[in-house]
Amino acid sequence: MRMDNESTVSEFILLGLPIRAEDQAVYSAMFLAMYLTTVLGNLLIILLIRLDSHLHTPMYFFLSHLAFTDISFSSVTVPKMLMNMLTHSQSISYTGCVSQVYFFIVFASIDSFLLTSMAYDRYVAICYPLHYTLIMNMTLCVLLVVISWTLSSANALVQTLLLAHLSHFRNNTIPHYFCDLSTLLKLSSSDTTINDLIILILGNAVITLPFICILVSYGYIGVTILKTPSIKGICKALSTCGSHLCVVSLYYGAIIGLYFVPSSKNANEKNVIVAIMYTVVTPMFNPFIYSLRNRDMKGALRNILSRIK
Repeated sequence: MRMDNESTVSEFILLGLPIRAEDQAVYSAMFLAMYLTTVLGNLLIILLIRLDSHLHTPMYFFLSHLAFTDISFSSVTVPKMLMNMLTHSQSISYTGCVSQVYFFIVFASIDSFLLTSMAYDRYVAICYPLHYTLIMNMTLCVLLVVISWTLSSANALVQTLLLAHLSHFRNNTIPHYFCDLSTLLKLSSSDTTINDLIILILGNAVITLPFICILVSYGYIGVTILKTPSIKGICKALSTCGSHLCVVSLYYGAIIGLYFVPSSKNANEKNVIVAIMYTVVTPMFNPFIYSLRNRDMKGALRNILSRIK
């Protein structure tokens, strides 16, 4: 570490996962396998949606973007974590740390907006089936994706610029496996009042409001199903919404566990474990959830395999 006037840092030290040194190799192999599964599984989803014309619908349009976002989201943190574990080097440059914060916020925010768009798509499909093609046209779908990217990039840019203005740090040791924004703010000896206020405002706008929209959408879906109770109708609704509900539960469950569950004595370890859940585990599970629970995806996979044969 190089410190100028005992205030600015040129690099940070990532303490990584709370595991013993002798177990590093085993965990490295496990996380590498999980990361490769995430990348290959989500690439398969994108490929199937592009190649099968039956999947050229709004729901699968959003799913293809979600798959790309999951690959990117996992790639922001996991490769660096694996490299540090394999090389036993824990350092990351100041520029690399700030860049990691920016892209982490971007893809985490896009995930939230895309899940909300998918919930709205299911709401229209079940509550207004006769007007579905009119409402969920390609123009609206593209617009929702563009808005998701624009708002997410703006949110990340604001928070990263505010972080870059904090040049004073007590030390450069981060008790995490990536550059977590809240952890960096705790290390700073500068005044972080504005940063905390912006995180509160933008965090609610990017995470809480979309989550409320998802809950409202499924509330209307539930009311619609109850108005015409039939086993066939309930099964159809579950088949179209089940996969999305599983992904939403995984994504927001990890966030609730991180930010709303009271901190314990081992708060740092809890934060690392929960972060593993939504940066590694959830992106890896998404392809399995959408392929194993979805007849259209399984049908598309069979068609592609039959063409290859």
